[in-house]
Amino acid sequence: MSVVFTRVDDRLGEFALRTLDPQADAALLHGWVTHPRSAFWLMQDADEAQVVEEYRRIAAHPHHDAYLGLWRGSPAFLAERYDPAHVELVGLYENRPGDVGMHFLCAPTGAPVHGFTRAVIRTVMAWLFADPATRRVVVEPDVRNTAVHALNATVGFEVVGPITKPEKEALLSVCTRAQFQTATERAAARDEGAPA
Repeated sequence: MSVVFTRVDDRLGEFALRTLDPQADAALLHGWVTHPRSAFWLMQDADEAQVVEEYRRIAAHPHHDAYLGLWRGSPAFLAERYDPAHVELVGLYENRPGDVGMHFLCAPTGAPVHGFTRAVIRTVMAWLFADPATRRVVVEPDVRNTAVHALNATVGFEVVGPITKPEKEALLSVCTRAQFQTATERAAARDEGAPA
């Protein structure tokens, strides 16, 4: 299981992504995806065998990948990358060359760290845009997930509009490389001006 990307956050330190092992990571993932705070992940009733099956399916798919996110070397989040021309959004929006779909899930915790989720989405976005072929990142969170809509806006996503998927009503949003860069620069300027 190799690390594929590393980013150092100014405040929270090192974040990394490594290849997910469906079998070895199953117990950990099961605890995350079935937690009440992960309701929008849509796996609340899954048992561990179903989690293994789902992530084996993703690992075998030519247009979908899953990665385990590490914070300071310990598992802390999950990230998925997919090609929306073949997975999730087929026929539901106007796909463009260079579009990449993304899902992410922070591990539920009883001791939240201020700015952690924002650092995770910045890491995931930086990873996706590290590939020069990526022109836009596309997301389709549940329309009711207002927390993630606000978070998406902080990294440059613009709302396209609601779409109907088989499992949910979703809010399609897109973020170009330039939008992410601008949002990142604004956040850095805000952070520099904040009191220590």
